[in-house]
Amino acid sequence: MKAALLHELGQPLRIEDVPQPEPGAGEALVRVCACGIDGTDLKLLDGFGYQPELPFIMGHEVAGELVAVGAGVSEFAPGDRVAVYNFITCGSCIFCRSFRDQLCLNMGGIVGVLNLPGGYAEYVCLPAQQLIRLPDAVSYTDGATCCDAGMTALHAVDRADVTVGDIALVIGVGGVGSIVTQLLAVAGAEVIATDIDETKAEWALEQGASHFVSAARDALISQVQRLTESRGVDRVIDVVGLESTMIEGFASLRPGGRLVVVGYTPEFFPLSGKELAQNEKEVIGTRAGRRNDLSRCLKLYASGALRSIVQRTIPLAQVNEALAMLRAGVTGRIVLTYE
Repeated sequence: MKAALLHELGQPLRIEDVPQPEPGAGEALVRVCACGIDGTDLKLLDGFGYQPELPFIMGHEVAGELVAVGAGVSEFAPGDRVAVYNFITCGSCIFCRSFRDQLCLNMGGIVGVLNLPGGYAEYVCLPAQQLIRLPDAVSYTDGATCCDAGMTALHAVDRADVTVGDIALVIGVGGVGSIVTQLLAVAGAEVIATDIDETKAEWALEQGASHFVSAARDALISQVQRLTESRGVDRVIDVVGLESTMIEGFASLRPGGRLVVVGYTPEFFPLSGKELAQNEKEVIGTRAGRRNDLSRCLKLYASGALRSIVQRTIPLAQVNEALAMLRAGVTGRIVLTYE
């Protein structure tokens, strides 16, 4: 089968012929129909965060058709349309048992990120427990984006604990930020979206934002104060995670407001203990999504409550070009497809 392999950090992936895997007991073989690309892939290329053993097949937003199952697999059958939950969890630790499986204490790997090869290949073999049925009403490309961008956005909005009438600031209107914006609007929040790319203004409004503020041109804090009549926002969801975005997000909060950190970089966030304590502000993290978040996201797409953010599909053979586009900045999502 054809696959794109990471042989060396910072270097282009190589398209190669590799053996097609065979499913063992409890495993499933999936023909990849779509695989999203996102910032985690760029971090892998740069050697930041997770560091898989090389050579490695990346790709953690996988949707496809089940073609074979190993012994003991009865809940799925060849021909099933599936999406892949990428965290390999133990199912028995305190976090798995309390429905916070993405914090599993005994994580066995992450499909396309760590220990298990991913969807930058024509086929992927993985434990059948990672599969979730893809509704007929959801395309493979949209299903793929649910496997990270969608479930991450849904979990972040859950962590934000938004109520009707809240004013929420979304920092970064990329793949995750676009779905965050849609979900906040559906929840009845007034959304202020910001991005360094001014061309995303129209896109942000299409996703449900009430206002767009350019992070490149405008002073974000003063613009937020103007839009909220100096009150500040109830919630900030920072999908970028730079020192500057977290400082501005924290300063934009009203007393009692909450900053939810989704994105992360090597940078650190200096925090004023006085402002935190005296204004009872909250800063919390959110990691990807739970298996249930992926299921819920697929159902939201199937119902029409969420709209596609896929703006471009690119063949696997052009994966390096797709990654270069992502690094330069894209609107919505790029998804790899397979012929």
